Amino acid sequence: MKNSNIDVLFVGNAIMDVLSSCNESFLTEHCIEKGGMNLIDEERALYLYSNMPEKTEQSGGSAANSAYGFSCLGGKAVFSGQVATDAVGDSFISDLESGGVSFAGKQAKTGPATARSMILITPDKIRSMNTYLGTSLHLNASHLPEQTMAKIIYLEGYLFDAPEGPSIFARAAEIAAQSGAELALSLSDSWCVERHFEALKEFVKNHVSILFCNEDEIISLGQKDVHGSVVLVSDWVDELVVTKGAAGADILEEDKQVSVPAMPYGEVVDTTGAGDLFASGYLFGRVTGASILKSAELASLCAGEIICHFGARPQLNLKEFIAKLN
Repeated sequence: MKNSNIDVLFVGNAIMDVLSSCNESFLTEHCIEKGGMNLIDEERALYLYSNMPEKTEQSGGSAANSAYGFSCLGGKAVFSGQVATDAVGDSFISDLESGGVSFAGKQAKTGPATARSMILITPDKIRSMNTYLGTSLHLNASHLPEQTMAKIIYLEGYLFDAPEGPSIFARAAEIAAQSGAELALSLSDSWCVERHFEALKEFVKNHVSILFCNEDEIISLGQKDVHGSVVLVSDWVDELVVTKGAAGADILEEDKQVSVPAMPYGEVVDTTGAGDLFASGYLFGRVTGASILKSAELASLCAGEIICHFGARPQLNLKEFIAKLN
């Protein structure tokens, strides 16, 4: 891969994860559906945010999680997204930078507040999520750097739901073509693929080098069963990465296919962020010259660490963790 000063430019929704332990009565008092995943408006978001007990905040969103994990492995990561000029936006940038990720997005001076996902965890470990997308939805093509020396530009599929999503993707493809960077994409969600099927299919076929997806997402894109969709889509990209949960993952490159098992480090507690950290490990392997098999093994180790605790941030030093297990 091309030598450069940046390994990967990650582009995605900037969403602060706000975690809090609470009892059942808190959910009842604040009319929160236990175990639900709800999109909420700004008034509701600010109300819940101010009332949550003992909050822990982590910069989140799929691409931001991947960027953080990639940096933990020793890679040079840059993240582009939009936050507001408010305390949560400041904390989002500070948290990313504390993990070694450079922030190349923008802080909006007017408009909606910074996006946040308020995650309430009851003693039985059930998570109730209330997400406000806020200013993250106002990301547009102008937020991407005018030029980049990144080896890879990584996009999250969720961005296609943003009003300016298609133009962001088009600009990323233009930058990649101009700079010689490879374009990587996570499909993010099967419903997202179905909502934007034709546009996403053409984008993948024309621009994507490395495609990340799970089995539901590859079925949505290929419009066949898992095997048929994998065969079809693998012809569109240079590397197809299909994660299969507890069954591990398959990676296809030209006429080569490798598989890796899931590698949980202990008891599986929470699968949030598993796909994001799988992408971190795989991309780190590829930019450092590892084979697709070694990269996939590294990816599975990273995902295996993240699923053994709550939250999408590694609790172990990933560089030491990987070195010890290899």
